[in-house]
Amino acid sequence: MSEPNDLTYREVVPTSRPELERLLESGNERAIIDALLSAAFYESDWRWVQNTCPQLLAHPAKWVRWNAATCLGHIARIHKDLDVEIVLPRLHALEDDSEIGSSVQDALDDISWYLRPQ
Repeated sequence: MSEPNDLTYREVVPTSRPELERLLESGNERAIIDALLSAAFYESDWRWVQNTCPQLLAHPAKWVRWNAATCLGHIARIHKDLDVEIVLPRLHALEDDSEIGSSVQDALDDISWYLRPQ
């Protein structure tokens, strides 16, 4: 699938970890995106979310990759924490990606602003 079927705004709602895991494994692009956003916004274990996002940066669907990068910026903004030594190299490797480069740059900007990594 090249784009989610429904690109209209959808409220991000809290979702339990078991349901997040099920959605992330579902293969449904829209479900994966919704789960990523819910996890970034509401999952208390930000490291679990942080470790999930880089795996999805290699997903075949552009919008899953786009949101995986975006969610790394959300983690920095919302949780004020991130293992930058793990995340930054993965994001920098994708800065010139023609499909998700702008999302990657936004995430890098958020990380720089909210965490001030050295």
